[in-house]
Amino acid sequence: MPSEMDLEGLLARQRAYFVSGKTCPVSFRRRQLERLSALLQEWEPQLLSALSEDLGKAPFESYATEIGLLQGEIRTALRSLRSWTAPQRVPGPILQFPSKGWRYPEPKGCVLIVSPWNYPVQLTLAPLISAIAAGCCAILSLPPDAPRTSAVLAKMLQGGYPQEYIAARMGNIPANTVLFSLPFDHIFFTGSPRVGKIVLAAAAENLTPVTLELGGKSPCIVMADADIRLAARRIVWGKCLNAGQTCVAPDYVLVQKEGKDALVRAMALEFHRIYPGGIAANPDYPRIVNEKHFTRLRGLMEGEKLLFGGFCDPDSGKIELTALDSPGPDSPVMREEIFGPILPVIAVADFEEAARFVSARPKPLACYLFTGSIRWGRKAMQRLSYGGGCLNDTVVHLTSPRLPFGGVGNSGMGACHGKAGFDTFTHWKSVLERSPRIDLPVRYPPYGERLSLLKKLMR
Repeated sequence: MPSEMDLEGLLARQRAYFVSGKTCPVSFRRRQLERLSALLQEWEPQLLSALSEDLGKAPFESYATEIGLLQGEIRTALRSLRSWTAPQRVPGPILQFPSKGWRYPEPKGCVLIVSPWNYPVQLTLAPLISAIAAGCCAILSLPPDAPRTSAVLAKMLQGGYPQEYIAARMGNIPANTVLFSLPFDHIFFTGSPRVGKIVLAAAAENLTPVTLELGGKSPCIVMADADIRLAARRIVWGKCLNAGQTCVAPDYVLVQKEGKDALVRAMALEFHRIYPGGIAANPDYPRIVNEKHFTRLRGLMEGEKLLFGGFCDPDSGKIELTALDSPGPDSPVMREEIFGPILPVIAVADFEEAARFVSARPKPLACYLFTGSIRWGRKAMQRLSYGGGCLNDTVVHLTSPRLPFGGVGNSGMGACHGKAGFDTFTHWKSVLERSPRIDLPVRYPPYGERLSLLKKLMR
C-alpha cells in the first residue's frame, strides 16, 4: 500500500505534468482516448476472466455492461471532442456595447476517481474517459472487493500511461482516507450514500468539487394497463443483471392490485425460462460478490412472506430471484438498498398511491414505469423526482452516452456520460471581450441625471 507521502508525491507529480500544458491539446486527448480503446481490446480476455472470477459474470454480460459500453463512450468522445472543446460565443449586454462574450472550456486539473466493485471496469473507466476528454490528469482508486479485476486494471493502465498522467491504486480504507484529504481539483465518487457523506465532508476541507454517484431504492411502478408479460420479462432481466448488484436495479415493485397476481406469476415463469435448471451451475447467472453480502441478503429475507424463490447456495455464492409479498415499510428490506436479487412486490390502488409511496422516501437514483398509456408516463415525469429512468423498461437508460446519468438528493449529485461527463471535469471560463475604440461615459461618475438612461439600458 502506498504511504501518505507516496500519494502526496504522486499528486504533486501529476500537478507538475498538468501545469506543463501537455494534456490540453485536443490532439493529445484524442491519442489518449484511442490508446484506451486499444488497451481495452488488448486486455479484453484478462478483464472478462477477472470479472468471471470476482462476480461470476458471463462473458456476454461483462462485455454488454462493461467493455462494450466503454468502447461506445470512447467513440462518442472522439466524434464530439472538437465541438466539446470549442469556445462558445454569447452576445454581450447592451450596457457594455460594443462587446461579445465567450465561454472557454478548460480542464479542471488533477482529479480523483473512486470506483465500486459491482461494475469495476465500467465505473472506473467511464469517468476516466470523461477526464481524458476534458484534458485532466487522474488518480484512480480501484475497488478491493473486486481484487482480480482491480489487479488487471492496474496492470493495464500502468503499462498504457505514465504515472504522472494516469495512475491507479488499490482503494482500501487507509489509502482512500489519505486521498480524500488531498487537494484534488475534482473528486468523482461512485458508491454508497454512507461513504458519499464521508467523501463530501473530506472534500469540503479543500473546497474540492465533488460528483457523487450513489444508490438508493429505485421503484418500479406497474400499472394495470401495462403489458404484464413484457413488464415481467424486463423487470426480471433488470433485477437479475449482475445478480441485482446494480445501483439502478429495480429495488421494489409497486403494482396496481388487480394486476399483482398476474405479474408475480409472469415474473416467476420468466425467471425459470431465462435461467433453466437452477442457478447453482448456471454460467449466465452471476454470484454475490462475497460472503458478507451473501449473509446480509439472506438476512433480509428472514421473517418475510415469499411469493417465489428463496433458494440460497453458499457453495456457489448464488441467490435466486426472490419476490417478497408486501413487506412492512419499516422492515429492513424496505429501509436499505437491497443490492441483490430480492424484490419486494407491493400492491397499490392506483398511480396516486404509488406516487405518494415513492415521494415519501429519499429521492431514488432510478424510477421505472410500465404502462400502456403515455398519460401515466407524463404524470410520472411531472410528479416524481429521481435521477433517471425508463418508460416500459429497466436499467437500459444507462446505455446511451447522450443521456446524462446522475442522482438527485440522497442518490447523488452531478452527472456523467458523454457531454455531461466532459462538463463534469471542465471549468467553463467566462470572458467579456470589449472594444478599445468606444468607451461610453454613462458608467463613470459624476452620474448627474443619468439614472433614467441607465434603467433603459439595463432592461
